[in-house]
Amino acid sequence: MANKRALSWSVAMRDIQNDRARRMDVREERLRTTTGLRGTPALPLSAWRGRSGRRYVVGIHALDDDPAAVGDAVVIAVRRGGDGTAELVAVAAAGETPRERLARGWLTRARARGATEMHVHRLAEDAAARRAVVADLGGASA
Repeated sequence: MANKRALSWSVAMRDIQNDRARRMDVREERLRTTTGLRGTPALPLSAWRGRSGRRYVVGIHALDDDPAAVGDAVVIAVRRGGDGTAELVAVAAAGETPRERLARGWLTRARARGATEMHVHRLAEDAAARRAVVADLGGASA
């Protein structure tokens, strides 16, 4: 007996397109850290997947941390639900010049929209790369 499954080409293409559409959503992808190792604290790391499919590794910080100390980075305000899922509330680029630094108003607006955490991506090399990350994550600013 041969087990053969007939698959329509149009159905296969539709499934591929639907899968791509699902993967295009901006979402958090939790990272495994050093939680299981003895004697070392767990690293508060996570990652965000942008619309392009690129992954951005972030450090997780309390919302009360000073945003001026962030430096050259992309900062993501996140609302963490009771079930542990993260929702992007706002994203902004921070740089060296005072104009590029996060204003306290941005953090206050993000907090008012329900942000509970601040995720910081420090691996963007320059201002253009930081702007590209912000655009890829949706550019939703508070």
